[in-house]
Amino acid sequence: MTRSPKARCPVRASSPLEGEGEKTGTPDQIREFVRKQKAAGADLIKIFASESIRKGGGMTLSQEQLNAACGEANKLGLRTLVHAYKNAVPAAALAGCTEVEHGTGTTGADLKVLSEHGTYFDPQAGLVIENYMDNKDKFLGTEGYTEGGFAAMANVAELDHQIVRQGAKTPGLKMVFGTDALAGSHGRNAEEFIDRVRDCGIDPMSAMTSAQSLGAEAMRMGDRIGSIAPRYEADIIALEGDPLKDITAVRRVVFVMKAGVIYKAEQLRP
Repeated sequence: MTRSPKARCPVRASSPLEGEGEKTGTPDQIREFVRKQKAAGADLIKIFASESIRKGGGMTLSQEQLNAACGEANKLGLRTLVHAYKNAVPAAALAGCTEVEHGTGTTGADLKVLSEHGTYFDPQAGLVIENYMDNKDKFLGTEGYTEGGFAAMANVAELDHQIVRQGAKTPGLKMVFGTDALAGSHGRNAEEFIDRVRDCGIDPMSAMTSAQSLGAEAMRMGDRIGSIAPRYEADIIALEGDPLKDITAVRRVVFVMKAGVIYKAEQLRP
């Protein structure tokens, strides 16, 4: 099994577009901003098109602003990842953005729009919300984290499961694997695999490929990583157990090779 390319290969440089409406700039100003990031060496533009789900998840950019950001990025060969909830999800697809992150509050019709436009979709099945709840005492009181905000997150846990289930049923939707990892969840990506299979009913092989070949394709690196094949980078892990029969095997990594160099090789238990 190859390593998740999302975890392995961060982009060289990126720049966020965030704000509320006119504060972000006019479409022309946004296009100029994207051109400056390209000149500075960025190969990814991260766009915040929704406020936090803790604040309701409403749109913070207009369709015209999204069109400008993703349209200009496409002209320059840059990928765009859009933090989007609810109405911002189909808006990002209509703007030609590369990938939508999160998608909480989206509908089956919205997912169909993503599929029709070839937009990659990166929902979270559980780890991020579970981590917030497990570490509530550490987050509570810091900026943006209130009792009301935690109540909002608790309410979307099952909703996120439903979105992943619906995504798996949407013909042609390219659903990749991501964790929105933050403090407390780093190093626990395996739990997101388990959530997808156990809680969302995703086929184990689909869960694996979403983080490997499909994830590599989403990063436009599918000719280098994400598969075990001649001329590909030798990034390989081995598990104790068969994840297609028992998805919790992803917790038991016994062998790690990166670029052909072995970094871990445990002896299997008899």
